[in-house]
Amino acid sequence: MSAYTDTTRIDGQLFARMVKGGAVNLKTNKGVVNDLNVFPIPDGDTGDNMYMTIDSGVRMTSESPENGLSDISSTLAKGMLLGARGNSGVILSKIFAGIAHGLEEQNDVSVFEFGQALSKGVDEAYKAVSVPVEGTILTVYKDAVNFANEEAAKNDEETTVGMYFENFLAELKNSLDRTPELLAVLKEAGVVDSGGAGLVFIAEGMQDVIKGNAPSEESSASSDDAGKKGPDLSKFNENSELVYGYCTEFLLQLLNSKTDAANFDITPLSDYLNSVGESVVCFKDGTIVKVHVHTMNPGEILNHCQQYGEFLTLKIENMTLQHNETTIQNRFIVEKKKPRKEYGVVTVATGSGVIESFKEMGVDAVIEGGQSMNPSVEDFIKAFEEINAATILVFPNNGNIIMTANEAAAMYENAEVRVVPSKSIGDGYASISMLDTSSGDTDAIVAEAEDIMSSVVTGMVSRASRDTEKDGIQITKDHFIGFTDKTIYFDSTDKNEAALALAEKNEAGSHDIILLIYGNEATPEEANNLATELSARYRRTETIPLFGGQNVYDYILIFE
Repeated sequence: MSAYTDTTRIDGQLFARMVKGGAVNLKTNKGVVNDLNVFPIPDGDTGDNMYMTIDSGVRMTSESPENGLSDISSTLAKGMLLGARGNSGVILSKIFAGIAHGLEEQNDVSVFEFGQALSKGVDEAYKAVSVPVEGTILTVYKDAVNFANEEAAKNDEETTVGMYFENFLAELKNSLDRTPELLAVLKEAGVVDSGGAGLVFIAEGMQDVIKGNAPSEESSASSDDAGKKGPDLSKFNENSELVYGYCTEFLLQLLNSKTDAANFDITPLSDYLNSVGESVVCFKDGTIVKVHVHTMNPGEILNHCQQYGEFLTLKIENMTLQHNETTIQNRFIVEKKKPRKEYGVVTVATGSGVIESFKEMGVDAVIEGGQSMNPSVEDFIKAFEEINAATILVFPNNGNIIMTANEAAAMYENAEVRVVPSKSIGDGYASISMLDTSSGDTDAIVAEAEDIMSSVVTGMVSRASRDTEKDGIQITKDHFIGFTDKTIYFDSTDKNEAALALAEKNEAGSHDIILLIYGNEATPEEANNLATELSARYRRTETIPLFGGQNVYDYILIFE
């Protein structure tokens, strides 16, 4: 038997190893999770989202000097929340946030106590979703926790960690198998829930550690650094002059003995850092402050910040020696603050043409991302800092990104952030193009934007990634499908034919404008031919072709 199988208690070191093992196993199998996407185009990214989320937590944990169970679980949860991507990532981060709440002030816990902490993860995850849907990762996790806790209660103190996780993992798999019976869309596609599958891979990796199998040395916390050389010390010697300064990063734990930790105002500290440094990040999460700054005198900054608390982590690097500054983790690099404005706008888009169009409409920050590349909470917060506005309006332009945007909005303290729930590029494009903030009434501005979105229809044409049947349409791999939201209307060997059928299904003639955005896989000639045909069919509707440069979608048609 292994060293861990028969233990009846979990401490910080074991928990950290378990989560690290889960991250490694998910990394190995994230492609499998991606392929469970119920929609037959290459946008399945649940595995990537969940991996990047848990990996962000593991990385932060590996950098922490603390090893107590309470500290490890708290640091892990904070790291996961900052790196959370997509709905699946946000839910996963909330599961671990709940677990961390259940392990507060604990150096080690019994199996029963650990099970109670996992139950808090259920509560936290369900609260994170405005309308919880059964048959998803929520159900799979809840069922497994309830079953494992019930079995542990039968054996009381005799239950070992190994026994608990055998029951937990077994019910995860059973519940995952049941998800198609709870969600018709899964049953129709012939797949199980992808988020639940990701959770199974994480649990399997955790169980491997419990059995005494250490995670691969190329772990999630170090694999991206593999093969990198140390700093080139020849770049700075006794004859050098400090030109670029120091990249200084730290996590500062606010202390009540030095300040009012709960009500600490981050603004004066941020203003101070901008006065003595550049590329400033200053962000408060609970009673912990994250700082990143480029400065010539890091000691002065450390002395200033120590009046508020003590350092949890600290990293100072001579930027002349930095091999590549992009290796800095968890940062929000920003320019020196711009003059504060009343309203700022953030949107999410992919494709050079689409991004440029949003900028021309006056969008302050465009976060590059979309269906196949969900931005993280950290990406949103960085954009908020860049804008420096009293009120920030956020247009996610994708249903899978709204939850992440809401999490970032809740965490950000330097402005009022309002998320306008745009679910498509069409929603965002139409509402931003008509956005008027002159009234200063934020509620009215958001309501007007939502009203504009309600009259917009967005359709897409993309290649099918597999053979399947959906919405009564027989779909062939590599054919072009025309769809709106998640409803497929047409399958064709010709992209223009699919787009024309899509226009007809959505009564293009009843709209004033058709904005035809063509991507990288559609030639200008094809797009112009399509625009000409649309104009001929719908003479009272203006058709406007625009190069979007997006991947995945050959055409995006916005009917306004």
